[in-house]
Amino acid sequence: MAWTITPRRRVQRPEFVYWPLAAPLLLAAGFIVLLLGAFLLVGVFSYALARLGISPETASLVLVACLIGSAVNIPIARLRGRAAAMEQYISVFGLRYYVPVVRKRVTVLAVNLGGAVIPAALSAYLIAHDHLGLAALGAVALVAALVHLVARPVPGLGIAVPAVLPGLFAVLVAAAFHPVAIAALAYVGGTLGTLIGADLANLGKVRKLGAPVASIGGAGTFDGIFIAGITAVLLAALV
Repeated sequence: MAWTITPRRRVQRPEFVYWPLAAPLLLAAGFIVLLLGAFLLVGVFSYALARLGISPETASLVLVACLIGSAVNIPIARLRGRAAAMEQYISVFGLRYYVPVVRKRVTVLAVNLGGAVIPAALSAYLIAHDHLGLAALGAVALVAALVHLVARPVPGLGIAVPAVLPGLFAVLVAAAFHPVAIAALAYVGGTLGTLIGADLANLGKVRKLGAPVASIGGAGTFDGIFIAGITAVLLAALV
């Protein structure tokens, strides 16, 4: 009796569902969320999160949703771009990012669920809840300008920013603009400022980078937005 071996068909990864960070950094982000969750369980950050206007349970769910949602990119447009040779992982500012290898001359513009949609929705809530108004507008504009100065276009990836700088910029700007609501303003400035300064302000450069997917709030900017959110929560515990 002859045996035949059927080659296993390789499972194709969904084109717009992928983690924005390399495995070690993704595990580190998950560990931070778990550590923060542990603090929430013992009530250390109860007061801090009350300063943000959300319950501890809601805050932990939002952070977990951002982390999981970072793998989901929602296509909104297709841009005619140029083909570029690229590696599966690209190192920028000392961090490694996963790049989906799709060999097309078209760049798909997408919005990242965990790095853009959820943070923007929470920012809108904080602006209304804390009556930030002009303070939020000024903080977002200034953080966006600072982030734009350090943002770096990377062929094959899109736009990248140093992970810790958006959170640092947001804290300093929030302290100067509205010390009373520093935590909420730091979150709003850090998230919306990064989205505008890094991604939206550089959309014109995306066509030239040869990235198969240019994700607003994903890839090279997700870590900056995620850390800015963590920084705001930690900051609320200290002031």
